[in-house]
Amino acid sequence: MGKSKELSVDLKKRIIDLNKSGKSLGAISKQLQVPRATVQTIIRKYKVHGTVVSLPRSGRKRKLSHAAERRLVRMVKSQPRITKKQVCKDLEADGTQVSVSTVKRVLHRHGLRGCRARKKPLLQKRHLKTRLKFAADHMDKDKTFWRKVLWSDETKIELFGHNTQQYVWRRKGEAFNPRNTMPTVKHGGGSIMLWGCFAASGTGSLQKVNGIMKKEDYLQILQENLKPSARRLGLGRSWVFQQDNDPKHTSKVVKEWLNQARIKVLEWPSQSPDLNPIENMWTVLKKRVHARKPSHLAELHQFCQEEWSNIRPEACQELVDGYQKRLVAVKMAKGHVTKY
Repeated sequence: MGKSKELSVDLKKRIIDLNKSGKSLGAISKQLQVPRATVQTIIRKYKVHGTVVSLPRSGRKRKLSHAAERRLVRMVKSQPRITKKQVCKDLEADGTQVSVSTVKRVLHRHGLRGCRARKKPLLQKRHLKTRLKFAADHMDKDKTFWRKVLWSDETKIELFGHNTQQYVWRRKGEAFNPRNTMPTVKHGGGSIMLWGCFAASGTGSLQKVNGIMKKEDYLQILQENLKPSARRLGLGRSWVFQQDNDPKHTSKVVKEWLNQARIKVLEWPSQSPDLNPIENMWTVLKKRVHARKPSHLAELHQFCQEEWSNIRPEACQELVDGYQKRLVAVKMAKGHVTKY
């Protein structure tokens, strides 16, 4: 037998009004075509609670007690990579049998949701120490100092990309409809390697690297692009060059040239892409380029050059002026990775 439909609030109010006017239960039942027992129940509840609105129901008793829920939350916080099925097995071993859905609801209720783990560089104790030292040594530097830094790095841009996610609206069973799939090609359809630099005043040179870059190739890029970029960006004489600790960057031949050219190099902590704002610039560049859907590598390179030049100097300055927030984040994270 199915559950009967609940009476509307207006109908319940009419029952109460008729009862107050002196009508009997039978008369109200006959007039409104409502069972006498229902009329009696509504009047009784009104006398007790003073309202005809349905009160909150207790519902089914929870499978997990408050203590068991706290234990479940502690288990997941201490083991973030544990799966819901494994949680169910661990609880079952302790005599509590629950479903995966119950585990998910409990975790959601406590603000815990399954998310994709972010890929970040592996940090060892020595890396944490150098990151904290870098943050401490530069915490007192103001915007003027960071506006004189020429940031640099390399990046690879694939023709079609392989990490792009695309969501579609579809019904069950339509996952492999051609309209609901995203075509892929091996190795992203080919890629190009780029070296670039920028400062708070705008973007500098963007150079394509042919083949695998060796220290000699890197040296040539610096010789041809470093000082011209600094002059074009108006950095003056007291500017500082930033590069990471890639073996090519720290090779003897590169160090000797930088010394001879009297270029001051910012001492850099290893495994710290989150401290280099050019990583954010690469993200902007890749989004813009892939939005134009290049069809071959030559076009990919052309779009990269165009979009790199189109990045507004105001965006560069805003990114650099907020640099101290990165240092604070490193300090707060005790040297570990940050959201940047």
